[in-house]
Amino acid sequence: MKTQENTSEIEVSVIMPCLNKQETLGICIQKAQNTLKALGIQGEVIVADNGSTDNSVAIAERLGARVVHQKLRGYGAAYLAGLASAKSRFIVIGDSDNTYDFTDLERFITPLSKGYDMVIGNRFKGNMSPAAMPWPNRYIGNPILSGLLRFLFKTQISDSHCGMRSFTKAAYTRMALQTTGMEFASEMVVRAVQEKLKIREIPIDYAPRVGESKLNPVRDAWRHIRFLLKERMKRKS
Repeated sequence: MKTQENTSEIEVSVIMPCLNKQETLGICIQKAQNTLKALGIQGEVIVADNGSTDNSVAIAERLGARVVHQKLRGYGAAYLAGLASAKSRFIVIGDSDNTYDFTDLERFITPLSKGYDMVIGNRFKGNMSPAAMPWPNRYIGNPILSGLLRFLFKTQISDSHCGMRSFTKAAYTRMALQTTGMEFASEMVVRAVQEKLKIREIPIDYAPRVGESKLNPVRDAWRHIRFLLKERMKRKS
């Protein structure tokens, strides 16, 4: 398969961050490609590689995904590199560990064509596998962090750390995202609220992760909290 070269015709870019995901990356790429084809959408898959040392890059290139390399480590850093290379009007992002269902792209794309600026998945209102999220994350970490974000920034989003989202290129430009770590997920919601973007939250399926998680619960939770508190202080000053 050849990588799509005529970016002027691309309607949707599907971006996946990657760090040693050879077990699942190919599955995610093919799901996205096949779904775009079935929907009749001219699209591309961008793999934002964050320094993989396994066969991830080779797999992505073999399947025709466009690989963007980001040497600076971090969830947000990988996404910033991938997003900077997207030329399409609509963008869908999601992890490459097969926890998110890339056959579900239509529900993330259609609202954007109907006036929404952003669509965010909600894992808690959808079909979440019992093994998909450790109980401390499911019942303590995520509810507390999402609740803090709702309290501080007056948003109704109930799963603010869901990694599968879509937004228009214009919305991405307005958000002017900068963070390089896991707090990138919080920053996107905060910026969207600040920019008064029209947001829709939809229930999604969430499957168990294949391979080792890159999350550090304590460190990453603190990065989220620190970012939220700093942003709140800016608003008050």
